Amino acid sequence: MNFNTRRAGILLHPTSLPSCALEDVERWLDFLQAAGITVWQMLPLGIPLSGLSPYQCASAFAVNPALFPGARADMRGFSSWRKKQHHWLDDYARFMVIKQEQGGAPWTDWPRELRDRDAQTLSAFDDSHADALKAVMAEQYRSTVRGQHIRAAAAERGIRMFGDMPIFVAHDSADVWAQRHLFLLDETGHPTVVTGVPPDYFSETGQRWGNPHYNWDMMQADGFAWWRARLRAHFEWFDLVRIDHFRGLAAAWTIPASEPTAIHGEWRATPGVALLQAVSAEMRDLPLVAEDLGIITPDVTALRHQFGLPGMSVLQFAFDAHADNPHKPENVQPDTVYYTGTHDNDTTLGWWRTLPDHVRPEVMQRLGVSDPDAVLGAMIATVLESRAALAMLPLQDVLHLGSEARMNTPGTDSGNWTWRFEWDALAPGLASRLLQQLQKAHRCETPPKP
Repeated sequence: MNFNTRRAGILLHPTSLPSCALEDVERWLDFLQAAGITVWQMLPLGIPLSGLSPYQCASAFAVNPALFPGARADMRGFSSWRKKQHHWLDDYARFMVIKQEQGGAPWTDWPRELRDRDAQTLSAFDDSHADALKAVMAEQYRSTVRGQHIRAAAAERGIRMFGDMPIFVAHDSADVWAQRHLFLLDETGHPTVVTGVPPDYFSETGQRWGNPHYNWDMMQADGFAWWRARLRAHFEWFDLVRIDHFRGLAAAWTIPASEPTAIHGEWRATPGVALLQAVSAEMRDLPLVAEDLGIITPDVTALRHQFGLPGMSVLQFAFDAHADNPHKPENVQPDTVYYTGTHDNDTTLGWWRTLPDHVRPEVMQRLGVSDPDAVLGAMIATVLESRAALAMLPLQDVLHLGSEARMNTPGTDSGNWTWRFEWDALAPGLASRLLQQLQKAHRCETPPKP
């Protein structure tokens, strides 16, 4: 997907659909088409390990079958698909079946022979659990086939699919268990250092994510084979993929595993240039978006520009006294995905309602409105009318919802990822009003079909 055309998209995770899954996706695609929306962005589609966060998943390759209820497929293609996916599928199935037998325990707590992948033990396990393993693989196959049907249905309506890829993977995942040499772990499989970000806008103690860091020397030794396979897998689902925490490809915040917060960490350089060169050599075109929010240093910007990747800006971050703030509308460049807010922000209405009283007049002045009730509409219009090639609106903002509809509050463990809308929220006339806004902002590629 090139960034020479002005487009508009909506951010909505499948769990926020009324069915909490992709069961009613065609109705959603019809709404997007009627509104002139040509990009649908969602969060990662993986299997949440605990809780509901799609950013801590059991596999970097597997999708969550719960998103595809009742998915069916012609199983005559299963054998061929299984062979093509062998590089991740077999170990993923083993991981899930063993984990179930072990009562959900993390793989580091499994019996030593299973934890350390003793070849004879795994062979015996495969023989005795053949049916269960095949069932897990078939579940992935059916979900994949359904996913391809959804992508085709979107394409028929002129809608591009925009995915999201966490830069790191969960420690208790099939990937880390199966390929320990690619991660910085001790002899028992536990991380020696973990990921996160230093104190920032969202948290005064930073965020300690707890994911293991990559062993970049080992990654680079085989030409980043795991990374290339991971990106290939994502582009089977999506036309465009956001690399979450892109700055981690220039340098990553590295926290000793014994530290309870992210405060006492350090930046360590990573071989992002070599990685993206390897990916580019294989794919040529790189339909990636760099999530470059937060503490961004010149090397991160240089890495993004070297490979021609668009970055991100968020209008909610625009209202300060710094003229060079990249989130200010006047500083937003065409190679940008511009949001009113992301899944990690409060809804724009919630953000506005919780602003300090002394800040609100300045926001209204910059937006050119005199009525507080006009702020949300002005925020949406500002993003749509900006120079950014792609303008993204969370559905919550389109529906004028407050903090009750917030998707995630970073650094908190409860109350997240649960929001969903009901069909009656898409009131009659909403699609046509949105279409008119997009036409005014020159973000309608072609008139939608009736």
